[in-house]
Amino acid sequence: MNDKKSLGIKGENIAKEYLLTLGYEWIASNWTTGHKEIDLIFRQDDIYIFVEVKTRKNNKMGMPEESISAKKIESVTEAARVFLYDKSYKDIRFDVVGIILTTPLKPEIFHIKDAFY
Repeated sequence: MNDKKSLGIKGENIAKEYLLTLGYEWIASNWTTGHKEIDLIFRQDDIYIFVEVKTRKNNKMGMPEESISAKKIESVTEAARVFLYDKSYKDIRFDVVGIILTTPLKPEIFHIKDAFY
């Protein structure tokens, strides 16, 4: 496994554990449809929360969440539509969790609720 993929998996695991501490109910990790992927899916009450996770070793190139492109947003929202096709829900939300691993034992976590729609 290459370093970039390994870093991404580590970040997704940190984000998952963080969101579980907030009381979110974990539904899926790395859910795919075709070539589109949603990093994490959670539910809180009748709200589905689709989470894009971005992880970096440092912030020299900017904050992790700043690297999310319009194309990525479109991809995640399209995948969410497919995921929701046969589900009952009250609302949906798209969150971003940015993680910086400058200190491996104490990562910096930035959670942006309703980051895009």
